[in-house]
Amino acid sequence: MKSDAFRKAAEAKDFSAIDDLLSEEVTFRSPVVFTPYDGREAVAMLLSAVVQVFEDFRYTGHVETDDQAALAFSARVGDKELDGIDFLRFDDEGKVVELSVYIRPMSGINALAAAMKAKLEEASA
Repeated sequence: MKSDAFRKAAEAKDFSAIDDLLSEEVTFRSPVVFTPYDGREAVAMLLSAVVQVFEDFRYTGHVETDDQAALAFSARVGDKELDGIDFLRFDDEGKVVELSVYIRPMSGINALAAAMKAKLEEASA
């Protein structure tokens, strides 16, 4: 399955492997901002922060077709538990061309937004 490599890399927090799986034209749709992020460099920067912010991250289920996958996950940000879905779309080479993330509950989204803001400010300082 095309999602296997992404799943293994994300669970291992292997950012280099995740980066290798992204298409140059990848689009990332965040659960906390409306405007999508486009391009491998921008998406890679965001995902590198996410793998540092999520604790106890693990995939709990998946559904996959030829070019799409929905990967259910659970994680923690600080003391907030959250559940989510990574929706991935792949090109013919198996590279991720679209990643949309959906998270619940709202307290988990708020904790993620605050932690990501701090991590991105730290990275740009």
